Amino acid sequence: MKLIDTHIKGLVVLEPNIHGDDRGYFFEPFNQKWFNENIGVIDFVQDNESQSNRGVLRGLHFQKPPMAQAKLVRVIKGEVLDVVIDLRKDSPTYGEQFSIILNESNKKQLFVPRGFAHGFSVLSDTAIFAYKVDNDYSPDNEDGIQWNDSTLNIDWKLTEDEVQLSENDKDQGSFEDFVSPFINEHISNR
Repeated sequence: MKLIDTHIKGLVVLEPNIHGDDRGYFFEPFNQKWFNENIGVIDFVQDNESQSNRGVLRGLHFQKPPMAQAKLVRVIKGEVLDVVIDLRKDSPTYGEQFSIILNESNKKQLFVPRGFAHGFSVLSDTAIFAYKVDNDYSPDNEDGIQWNDSTLNIDWKLTEDEVQLSENDKDQGSFEDFVSPFINEHISNR
């Protein structure tokens, strides 16, 4: 596994070693010992998977402390644009975004520490998105930021007509009005 640092401290891309031949391929998407030694000790408690069609945009989501979640995200089938926003109020990169194409071919993963908003848009006909989280789902601590916030100005690689949102995602607040409950506590040795 190769680690690629981003411009945001604690946010790292994982690029797997893929072993393939004419029969297919094999790779190890997760190894707890390797993760602990290279990124940090973290205990993932749940695996989640979603299937979405082209144009579906999920995000920008996060859970507030004490139920904040770190995530390890990847795409099993299809292609998405994965986007995160640093919400750690004392971080030098507060409010900055990072985006990456995750797809079934590159098999890259993104480790998202606690203190980030996360979302993705589906660029292929369909996509299966999988992720690990290190804390339980808590509806009382669930929050988000408007996907098309003018301050963040995210290019989701879709036209506005293509975007399909949940009712919840249509009703998120602006980044300008957001008061961050996060401090710069990333879980990473990087």
